Amino acid sequence: QVQLVETGGGVVQTGDSLRLSCAASGRTVSAYAMAWFRQAPGNEREFVAVINWSGSVTYYADSVKGRFTISRDNAKNTVYLQLSSLKPEDTAVYYCAAAITTLLSTRESRYSYWGQGTQVTVSS
Repeated sequence: QVQLVETGGGVVQTGDSLRLSCAASGRTVSAYAMAWFRQAPGNEREFVAVINWSGSVTYYADSVKGRFTISRDNAKNTVYLQLSSLKPEDTAVYYCAAAITTLLSTRESRYSYWGQGTQVTVSS
């Protein structure tokens, strides 16, 4: 079993930055693809970014490309999401997810483990 805990959310203003962290425990996630998803009020959860096991390959949703950066530190069993140039439409609960596979995917169904989420609120 893998437990994921996200931290770093908060209330910020348009244009600000935040760094979210996702700490894994129970099992190393160094061999897994890791991703971030988000869910805004009244919306379905959507893919944000994914990173491969080594950190050498990343993929982003078009809505965040160029503003968000996913990274990982396998020695710390932690994945990060740097959010920059934040907009009100980035307001959502952000979830970290781990896939028991090396394959990258944007689909929720490919991910076996999920964190509880961290709230990001961007005010205009």
